[in-house]
Amino acid sequence: MLENFWFNVQYGMNHVLDPNGYDHVLFLMVLAVPYVFKDWKRILLLVSMFTLGHTLSLVLAAYGVVNVNAALVEFLIPVTILITALYNVFTAGKKDKANSIGLLFFATLFFGLIHGLGFAREFKMFAGQSENKLELLIEFALGIELAQIIVVFVVLFLGFLFQTLFRFSKRDWVMVLSAVVVGLVIPMITGSDLLN
Repeated sequence: MLENFWFNVQYGMNHVLDPNGYDHVLFLMVLAVPYVFKDWKRILLLVSMFTLGHTLSLVLAAYGVVNVNAALVEFLIPVTILITALYNVFTAGKKDKANSIGLLFFATLFFGLIHGLGFAREFKMFAGQSENKLELLIEFALGIELAQIIVVFVVLFLGFLFQTLFRFSKRDWVMVLSAVVVGLVIPMITGSDLLN
């Protein structure tokens, strides 16, 4: 039983940390880059909203409630990353982010739904005819959450290093990392099956 639990948690962690499917990591990078360690509650809540959205999509797919065009979802995933990165670029250095926090939580939940749909088909195969799909989903979601916390910690730690050791301003750090991510996702968008 514990073996199955750990296997499912690891499966969730591997989904996030898979080097071949780095879109999840890119999204987490642009989600976390505007924050520092003292903002840990807010970023943990954002990450949890993303996990919730992701898991909701998997629940809907696992129980056959929703079936979405895979090419459309594969196009939308990098679009969500691009939107988040561009939001960072245009708001970097601006003080008044408190007003937009509700919108940010809603957008993160919505983007989590889209990212979850991208994994729905594989998850349905993984779950198969399992009697305990809900238990499997919870264990998988726990793995996703753990992996996301690891990625966010790395982003916050790199931000701390660049801002203290290399004297980057917070604004410059947010701009540079977000611009790098924009450069990585544009080919993902233009190369999608939906556009070709």
